[in-house]
Amino acid sequence: MAQFYIGVDRKARRCYGFDEIALVPGSTTINPEDVDVSWKIGGSTYRVPILAAAMDGVVDVDFAIAMGKLGGIAVLNLEGVQTRYENPNEVLDKISVASPDEATKLVQSLYLEPIKETLVSKRIEEIKKAKVPAVVSAIPQRAEKFGSLAEEAGADIFIVQSTVTTVKHLSKSYKALDFKKFCKTMKIPVVIGNCVTYEVALGLMETGIGGLLVGIGPGAACTTRGVLGIGVPQVTATIDCAAARNTHYKKTKRYVPIITDGGMSTGGDICKAFACGADAVMVGSAFARSKEAPGRGYHWGMATPHANLPRGTRIRVGVTGTLEEVLCGPAKVDDGSQNLVGALQTSMGNIGAKNIKEMQRTEIIIAPAIQTEGKVFQAAQRVGMGK
Repeated sequence: MAQFYIGVDRKARRCYGFDEIALVPGSTTINPEDVDVSWKIGGSTYRVPILAAAMDGVVDVDFAIAMGKLGGIAVLNLEGVQTRYENPNEVLDKISVASPDEATKLVQSLYLEPIKETLVSKRIEEIKKAKVPAVVSAIPQRAEKFGSLAEEAGADIFIVQSTVTTVKHLSKSYKALDFKKFCKTMKIPVVIGNCVTYEVALGLMETGIGGLLVGIGPGAACTTRGVLGIGVPQVTATIDCAAARNTHYKKTKRYVPIITDGGMSTGGDICKAFACGADAVMVGSAFARSKEAPGRGYHWGMATPHANLPRGTRIRVGVTGTLEEVLCGPAKVDDGSQNLVGALQTSMGNIGAKNIKEMQRTEIIIAPAIQTEGKVFQAAQRVGMGK
């Protein structure tokens, strides 16, 4: 593990992000149609290892149903507009046509409306009626109450998500969630996040979680790194947490899948996440651009708890295609933001990986010029990676 002096008696470890590495093609290649990209969590197998992030401008009931029918998972935020308003589309329509300044004030006021427990159950039941997975999320402070409601309503997976998650959380103003007790109580898989280090990942896995979210601040709409200065580049974070997963498996024979969350804007980024050890990935911005997104092509991401917006800073993005085009193709754009599953299959085929497990053993090289090498004309013409 290379460390460098950054000042007198102060060392720092060199970490890496997606733009700094590349994957090496294999000595044997496979027809992309013959690779298996499925993954497992809680005893269930899912055809597509991609989750849509729990953002109000990305996932609603209709989006979750559409995503589920395509083989993926869309995570519904149980603390957003979907559970505060009987008709959330009216609220989202107002935001989609508002100016940036107006939208910020509007979003702040929208979250003053209390969450209605009846809507928590109702949204899950609406998703389950379509016979697709219902996956929902909440912060630790509401996990026990909403976990019980979600389980009773038929949810398949419950996610407890906060900016930085640890097993040992100290507070004088409220009682911290006991993850071990919570996981033991829940009858459905519990996914916890987010973390970025080996030690924390290992500690969380020992509580009995069903999955782990990896990533602090890499998302397009997340402000954690800018506001708090906290985070670890996703390549290093994923590799470190994957190492914790492997250590935990050797000790217990219980495999805890890790989900790289955020920082991936193209199919290439997603492929690199799997090569670094991810079992699945969580993406927001790519899906926010889809026609089916409740934000109508406009969305806001999850903000830090220190911001004044409970669910984030609003980011404008234009609609580029349907959900099916984003996830399964055919791509209508050339920047890698569509046909994400096809990109993964093709990458695995070129590497010679028959499944995700083999993809995790891909040779990785440090290649900081990978994004710019030979791309001068793309930049000049504003096509592909030059946009």
